[in-house]
Amino acid sequence: MTSLLFDWLTRDGKLLLVAKIVRTFAYGFLSVILAIYLKLIGFDEFLIGLILTTTLLNSVIFTLIASFYADKIGRRKFLLIYAALMSVSGLIFAVSENYIVLIIAAFIGTINITGAETGAFLTIEQAILPQTLNNIRKRNTIFAIYNMAGTLAMAIGVLLSGLPEILQQQLQYFNIMLNQIDSIKLLFVLYSLLGIVLIGIYQLLSHKIEVQKDKGEEDKKNDSNLLTVRRFSLSPQSKGIVLRLSGLFAVDSFAGGFVIQSIVSFWFFTRFGADLTTLSYIFSVAGVLTAFSYIAAAKIADKIGLINTMVFTHIPANILIIGVAFAPTLPLAVILYLLRMALSQMDVPTRQSYIVAVVREEERTSAAGLTNISRNITQAISPSLVGILIHSISLSAPFVIGGVLKVAYDIALFLNFKNVKPPEEEKQK
Repeated sequence: MTSLLFDWLTRDGKLLLVAKIVRTFAYGFLSVILAIYLKLIGFDEFLIGLILTTTLLNSVIFTLIASFYADKIGRRKFLLIYAALMSVSGLIFAVSENYIVLIIAAFIGTINITGAETGAFLTIEQAILPQTLNNIRKRNTIFAIYNMAGTLAMAIGVLLSGLPEILQQQLQYFNIMLNQIDSIKLLFVLYSLLGIVLIGIYQLLSHKIEVQKDKGEEDKKNDSNLLTVRRFSLSPQSKGIVLRLSGLFAVDSFAGGFVIQSIVSFWFFTRFGADLTTLSYIFSVAGVLTAFSYIAAAKIADKIGLINTMVFTHIPANILIIGVAFAPTLPLAVILYLLRMALSQMDVPTRQSYIVAVVREEERTSAAGLTNISRNITQAISPSLVGILIHSISLSAPFVIGGVLKVAYDIALFLNFKNVKPPEEEKQK
């Protein structure tokens, strides 16, 4: 039945969906526990912010490397390397509490703490996905399903963040005492093991995921400089689009860095005393709402266009996150947050689909990489500022600043790109 439902998707496409599920399942529980774990082992808000920033700097550097070399050296090879580093970083966090060692682990590993994937895996897979379609009209759909599958997996992973407390309670019946820190370390071990599972999945990918050169390029195979230029440069038209998008995405991502899942988790924990089990339920429900919003986003985009969908679902979401900052009780804060999450990520599949649609096929890795890098660079800055904002203004200041900046981004995106449409939208005019 599944094969019939996805007969328009190749085997490589299905493997990428499985890899997305495994990876984001791991990101789910890690995004909730990481900041809390660092606080439990004695780090203050400033040091926690620095480690969170380091994980995001990793995304910047690894995405940059992938953007320029994945098509040349091999997309599959890069995915395997990043999966191996993911496994290593999880293991380091499981065995060490040394600050310097943890900084190194955060820097070399593909640890994701945002609650939404932003790293090098995404850049490479985003470029591959259109090549796995037997029907190009399914492009919006595959990006919606890709993000939906990942977010549902992340929601299930988030539920697992409550496991440490459950283990502590259950083991007490057998007179086995497990403290909170050691129980959380078990999840880092699981994270490491899931990295190994990813290696196995990526080993199964075929050569068809690599850049497919046409016959004209094959005839010029000996001219390596020409091939390099074709692969890694953008046409003047594409360059203008990508640079403008990158600038706007940088603003959006900088604002989003103030409200990534690890920081929201820390805020609920500090402001209302929410425990890990409660947090796991909150973020799991948020993940389910987000996942189904992707499918809605694809359907809406087919009717009103990608840019309109990105903007008109994003603005209400950003107003809601400002409302969360002023919520006087935990239940009201949770309701506002869940409403926000039902809308806030509808721009993700639409944004990804838009980027690969407005550039040529051979430009997709570069375009996806450059726009993702712009997002990762600025998002890496904001978490380190959160501690300063909390100490100098208030615990909720990051939510207000993030929300206001995101609304400004939405308005600017609409004004700049309302007339830049993908080919299929141009045909509908």
